[in-house]
Parts: sequence; structure tokens; C-alpha cells
Amino acid sequence: MRVGDDDEGLPQHGAKDGSRQESPQPAWHELSLSRQAERLPPVKPTARAPEISETSVRVNYSETDQMGVVYHARYLVWLDVARTEHLRLAGMSYRELEEAGLRLAVSEVAVRYRRPARYDDRIRIRCWVRDLASRRIDFGYAIEREEDGTLLATAFTSLLALDHTMRFTRLPDAVGLAMHPIPDPVSLELASERSKPAIHVR
Repeated sequence: MRVGDDDEGLPQHGAKDGSRQESPQPAWHELSLSRQAERLPPVKPTARAPEISETSVRVNYSETDQMGVVYHARYLVWLDVARTEHLRLAGMSYRELEEAGLRLAVSEVAVRYRRPARYDDRIRIRCWVRDLASRRIDFGYAIEREEDGTLLATAFTSLLALDHTMRFTRLPDAVGLAMHPIPDPVSLELASERSKPAIHVR
């Protein structure tokens, strides 16, 4: 998904007869590219996020299904936990970002399930930034069983930057300085990234 960088639709101020008129307060999406960045929590170079962060959770009984394995939708919760902690390691809690007027909305998610997770397993979620654009940030994930390092699932999420009115905005400079995209440390093997087989028609 590509989002244009133009400013079409910004309100124009001033009287038609050319006389001076007091400008009203600018709309939020004008502020979002300037003052919003100033209101974000400070990000020092020493607070730059690690290339790969690790978050651990333990599987609760309520997270398993009738087959005795972790219900597939639960993995999405783990992804949310992991990327929130990744931001926190960069000195930015998601709460503070929202208070500054920034929303990060999930626009795409993909999960490749490889091995089942079961009750009482200790799970490690490795998280990293795959790509960073002016209005988008992509995360990659590797979900592993902590005891033996077995890879249980790989995943990807793409998040878009929105302001408090749910309109597209740019990511503040502080976010770009704190995040460092890297190549995937493991192959995600997602269906959306695999080449499609050729179809032969007789």
C-alpha cells in the first residue's frame, strides 16, 4: 500500500478581499508533521532499539484449544506484546506515543505456523524491524519454545501511522532514529512472499 506525500486538502486561510484575517488554529494533520514530533518522549541515541528484541511469555491453560495446543489467534496477541516491548526498549511506550497523537494501525498480518505450542511452554518472541518508511513500519517475528529453541511460528506485521483523527500522517523523526531495519534473521516463509506455482492449461 502506497500513501501519497502530498498535502491536498489542507485548509486555506485568509479573506477573499485580501484583507488581513486572523488565522484559526491549524488542523491536526498539519500539526502531526511538526509539533507532534516535539511532543513525543525524548529518544536518545543510547535508547536506540536493539536490532532484535526478545520477549518471553508462558502459555496459560486458557490459551489452548480442544486439541491441546495454543489457539492460532493467540499468536497475534504475542506479536502485539513483542512489538510493544520493542518500542519500549527504544524509550517509547505505546501509551506515550498515543498521548502525543500518534496511532500505529495494523494494516497487514501474516503468520506461518510450524510447530504447536502447548500448555505451560515458555515462549520466546524475537522481534525486529524489517522495513521503515515515512508512514509505515514493518516488523518481523520468530516465535520459539524457550526450553529447546524449537521454531514454532514466524510472522510479519505492517503498521501505518495515523493521527488522532485516524488520518494518515508521517512517523515522527524520533521513531526513525530509534528503529533500525535489518534483514530477516530467519526465513519467514510466509505464503504472501512465496512464489506461486505455475499453472499449466491444456
